[in-house]
Amino acid sequence: MSNPVIVAAKLKLKRSALEVKLSEIKEVQERSDELVRAIDEATNEEDLATVEKSVEEIQSELTAKEEEKSNLEKEIQALELALEESNQKTPNQNDNPEGGQRKMKKGNEEVRDGINAYIRSKGQERAGFTSVEGGALIPEELLKPQEVPADVLDLAKLVNVVPVTSGSGKYPVIKKSGSKMASQSELAANPELAKPVITEVAYDIETYRGFIPVSSESIEDADYDVTGMIASEINDQELNTKNFAIASVLKTVPAKAVTGVDGIKTVINKDIKKVYAVKAILSASLFNALDLLKDADGRYLLTPDATVESGKKLFGKEVIVLDDDMIGTADGDLKGFIGDPKAAVTLFDRKRASVKWTDNDVYGELLAAFVRFDVEKTDSEAGFYITYTPAV
Repeated sequence: MSNPVIVAAKLKLKRSALEVKLSEIKEVQERSDELVRAIDEATNEEDLATVEKSVEEIQSELTAKEEEKSNLEKEIQALELALEESNQKTPNQNDNPEGGQRKMKKGNEEVRDGINAYIRSKGQERAGFTSVEGGALIPEELLKPQEVPADVLDLAKLVNVVPVTSGSGKYPVIKKSGSKMASQSELAANPELAKPVITEVAYDIETYRGFIPVSSESIEDADYDVTGMIASEINDQELNTKNFAIASVLKTVPAKAVTGVDGIKTVINKDIKKVYAVKAILSASLFNALDLLKDADGRYLLTPDATVESGKKLFGKEVIVLDDDMIGTADGDLKGFIGDPKAAVTLFDRKRASVKWTDNDVYGELLAAFVRFDVEKTDSEAGFYITYTPAV
C-alpha cells in the first residue's frame, strides 16, 4: 500500500501542473481568437496563406496541450482513488486513538528516515554561509556590515521586454522600412502603400536557478538581517545573469571596424537609419579612450550630461559603460554597440521567483531563486558591434 503522505504530495504536484497547463491552453486559445480576426481582415490570397499556416501551428499546439491536460486529469483521478483507498485502510483512530496515532507517526517517521538515509548515502554535505564565513559579520562589538558596491546597471531597461506565458514560441517583428505615403490629387485612386516586412523570431526559455544554504547559527548570532543580505546577493546574481545574456546578443549584430572618432561619427551619422534611437554601449576601456580625446579647441570629445547615468554623451547620444569582459571578451578591449538596443534585442521574460525554507538536516535555511527568460536578436539593422582603432 502506498504511503498516504507520498500520494498526497504527488497529487498536489499534479494539480499544480494541471493549473499551469490550463493557463497555457487559455493563452493558445487567445492567440487562436486573434487569428480568427486576422482571417476576417485578410484582403488577398497571400495574407490568407500566412494566416492558414499559423492556424495549423496553433491547432497542433492546442491538440498537444489538450492531450497533456487529459493525461494529467487521468493521473489526478488515479491518485485521488489511491488516496481514498489508503485512507479507508488506515485504522480508525476513534477505535484505537493511541495505537492509530502511534502507527501513523511511526509510518511517517519511517518515510522520513528512509529519505534521509538515501540522501546521506550519497555522501552529500552542503557548503554554504555558516558562522565561519560570517565570522567577520558577527563581531563582539555590534557593527553594521559594509557591502561592497555592486554593478546596478540593468540592461533590461534598455532593450525590449516581452512577458511570455509559454516555454517557447514565435514573436512577430515588423521591420522599420522608413517608407512614406505619396501625395494624390483630389478623388484619385488610393495607391498601395509599402507592405510591412514581418519576420518571426523564435524564442526558447532557459531556466537559471540555485540556492545558498545559511546556517541558523549565523542568523541567530548576528544583529542584522543576514537572510536579507544573502537574498540581496541572489538578486544581484540574477541581474548579472540577465545583463550578460543581453550583452552577449548585442555582440551578434553586424560587426564593423572603425578607426578614430571619425569612424564612430560615420556609423552614427550615415550607417544607421534615422528611425532608430541610437545609444552607445561601450567597454570601459573604449569609454576611457574617447573620454581623453579633445577637439582642435582643446574641448573634450565626450560632453557632460547629468540626465544620463554615465554622465556623458557622444555626439548627442547617451553613453552606457560596461566592463570590458562583458561587452568585449578581455580586459582592454576597445569594443561597443552603437545603435538602438530596444529595436535590436528582445528579452522574453517568463518567470522569476525566490523561496526560503528550513532544512532540518543542516539546521539552517535555504535561500533559493530561479529566473526563466530568453534573449534574442530581433533587428540586425538596428546597430553595429564596433571594434575601435585609435587614429594615427
